Amino acid sequence: MSSFVAQRNGETATAEDLAPLAFAAFAHFTAMQVRDGRIRGLDLHLDRLRTASLDLFGEALPDDRIRSYLRKALESGPADVSLTATIHLPGELEVLVRTRPPSSGPTGPLTLTAVEHERVLPSIKHTGEMAKTYFRRQAVEEGFDDAAFVDRRGRLSEATIWNLAFWDGDTVVWPDAGLLRGTTMGIVRRRLEALGVPQRDQEVTLADLPRLAGAVVMNSWTPGIAVHRIGATPLPEAPSFVESLHRAYASEPFTRP
Repeated sequence: MSSFVAQRNGETATAEDLAPLAFAAFAHFTAMQVRDGRIRGLDLHLDRLRTASLDLFGEALPDDRIRSYLRKALESGPADVSLTATIHLPGELEVLVRTRPPSSGPTGPLTLTAVEHERVLPSIKHTGEMAKTYFRRQAVEEGFDDAAFVDRRGRLSEATIWNLAFWDGDTVVWPDAGLLRGTTMGIVRRRLEALGVPQRDQEVTLADLPRLAGAVVMNSWTPGIAVHRIGATPLPEAPSFVESLHRAYASEPFTRP
């Protein structure tokens, strides 16, 4: 089959099913790229959904049930898709699984404006975040591709829909600030560790950028797109750094739900 789906608890979702979620800002989700019906970092996605449900709702669905909903959605469409699983609580926990065409993101390199902003509950991938879209649109109007966030202490944390990672010439540097630790970030970190690539967490400010040898953004689309400017500061494209992140990500095995 070749159709994409929207399913509620494993069944085709109707307009009536979707209406409560359309007006609900209190929900959380995870997004992934599926290739040949398989997913990298499935354990990280399941952990994200479980942990966020416990934090927001005080209860969580069993992993096996979530996996069954993912399988059902993938059985109904093409082997390669973008998939989003959203959990909300209209009365009891419900799961909306939606598939769309696959994506690998923009090619880059990208330019990012720097915006002072801190997300509410940054460790949870939750809905209702109008600010991210607003700041991205504002960045594009100013001639940038997207926006990076700087917290009240002057630390770079993340970008609108991306994690940030930096390179000092020898070590991968992850920003130490309040942020969403993405599943792709989790995959890359554990695979870099397995490959023996040094990495560290460090507070990174705009003033630190001239001393760094490269930067990337990453999300469910890609493990690394080069960033060649943040604000007024240019950054080297560092192709070897980007390649090492892609190589680490590619070493993560796929899993069927």
